[in-house]
Formats: sequence, structure tokens, C-alpha cells
Amino acid sequence: MATAVQQQANYTDTAGFAAEKKVNDPRVPGSPSLVPASPWTLPEMSSFGFGTLTVALFALVCCSGSDEKAFEVHMRLEKLIVKPKESFEVNCSTTCNQPEVGGLETSLNKILLHEQTQWKHYSISNISHDTVLWCHFTCSGKQKSMSSNVSVYQPPRQVFLTLQPTWVAVGKSFTIECRVPAVEPLDSLTLSLLRGSETLHSQTFGKAAPALQEATATFSSMAHREDGHHNFSCLAVLDLMSRGGEVFCTHSAPKMLEIYEPVPDSQMVIIVTVVSVLLFLFVTSVLLCFIFSQHWRQRRMGTYGVRAAWRRLPQAFRP
Repeated sequence: MATAVQQQANYTDTAGFAAEKKVNDPRVPGSPSLVPASPWTLPEMSSFGFGTLTVALFALVCCSGSDEKAFEVHMRLEKLIVKPKESFEVNCSTTCNQPEVGGLETSLNKILLHEQTQWKHYSISNISHDTVLWCHFTCSGKQKSMSSNVSVYQPPRQVFLTLQPTWVAVGKSFTIECRVPAVEPLDSLTLSLLRGSETLHSQTFGKAAPALQEATATFSSMAHREDGHHNFSCLAVLDLMSRGGEVFCTHSAPKMLEIYEPVPDSQMVIIVTVVSVLLFLFVTSVLLCFIFSQHWRQRRMGTYGVRAAWRRLPQAFRP
């Protein structure tokens, strides 16, 4: 009996020692001990724990204060294109919770209508030319801005059409000219020269063209017989749809072209010859009439009338 108890105790001590060795052995996975089994062996760490620690340190270093520095500036305009002297409104806003300073920069007259911490609302007036507006805000010492272009437009109010010449022979050239004074912006203008409903020529203008000037389109063509049965006109279209505006269309007064058939050269020669012959016959007949009249008077009076008058003069008046 004593021997059995002693063997049981020895077994328990052996099992306990084995369990303790298993728990404290750093080579056993899951062991809480960070002390190496040997002074030359480093403690092991799971790849998951190392990756998590790296991401946390990167986020702490790189993203510190990002809520204050990563902000945006927005601009909202009532109109992108206006008439001269027309007023419009502009709103400047930011996503920064506490901006240090902000506002609108422009050379035009501006009035602050309303404002809150994150936005300002302005009224702009007295615009006379194309300009650029700037909204800006400063947050945590960093400034951001946003710009927008505002254009001034003048619709085509008058369109003038000229035909040169207005009377032309079939097969000869003539010129159509269209003029539109005081219109802008020219890069949104299209001039179309029409014969009836047919477009003969269309002309657009680039951005390099100066604003508020006379726009001109010219087209030369050969005259045809049917041209005399159609009206010629000019259509001016100012398309401001891409800038948030309207489309303005203005027509010129229609004009007609007088067309005539040219006279062939052979017929012209005949006409000139006939006229020359008739003129010769007329002159000849006049001379013959004069000669016959003088001859008749000579036979009647015995001499020419001039000589008879000379004889009748007194001797005192003769040289």
C-alpha cells in the first residue's frame, strides 16, 4: 500500500515537472515566456503581431492632424456669363471646421451678404469684361484656393448683308459679305451665309480674336441662273449653352441678286457692224442732201446762193 502511494507521488511530481517545462519552454508554440532558452537565441514573434504594429506606427506618424490639414475649398457661382454692368452672386465654402481666414478675391465691386464659419456669400457688380474670381481659405496654417472664369456677352442685335455686285451675268463671280457689330464672345459666334434655306458658308471665330468688335464673314461664288430666284441672307448665332447661358439668333434682311444672260461675242460684233453701217449711211445721206440742195439752187438762181449774196453787197463793204 505504501509502495503504491509512493509511486503515485513520484508520477505526479514527474508529470508536474513535465507540464511546467512545457509551459515555460519558449520553443513550444503559445508559451508566454519571452526569455530565450539561450542567451544567443532571440525571442520569436508572430507575423500577424509584427504587421499590426507596423501599420499602427505608420498611421500614427503620417496621419497625425490630417483632419485639420486635408480640407477643400469650393466655389458656386450664380452665373458663368453675364451682360455688361449686370450683378451676380458667388458663394465660397470650405470643409475645414475652423478656418483661420477666408474670402473672395476680385477686382470688381463685391459686397458680403451672409457668412458663417465655413462659408461666405458675396454679391458682385459693375462687371465690364471677362474676369477671374478666387475663393480662398486658410486652415492650420495651410492655404487653398479655387478659381472660376466669368465672361461678359453681347448678343448680336444687328446683322448686315451686302451683295457685290447686285447685277451680275451668269458665270461671273459675286461676293456675299455679312457684318455683325459689337458682339462678344466671338469664340461662341457662328455666321452662316444662306441662299434660301441652303447654307453656302459658315464661319466661326477663335479665342484669340479680341472681344467686342465687328465680326465679318465673306464668301465668293459663281452666278447661276437659279440664283435670281432665291433670297440671300445671313444668320448670326451666339451659343452660350456651354457656359450656362442661352442661344441668340439674329437674321439679316434678305436680298435678291439680279441675274442676266451674257451676250455672245459674235452677236456683239454683228451689232457693232450694223450700227456702224447705219451711222455711215446717215452721214452720207446728209451730205448728199446738202449737195443736191446746193445744185438745185444753182440751177434756179444761176449761181450758188453764197456768190449771189456776195455780188449784192455794195462796193464799199467789199475788201
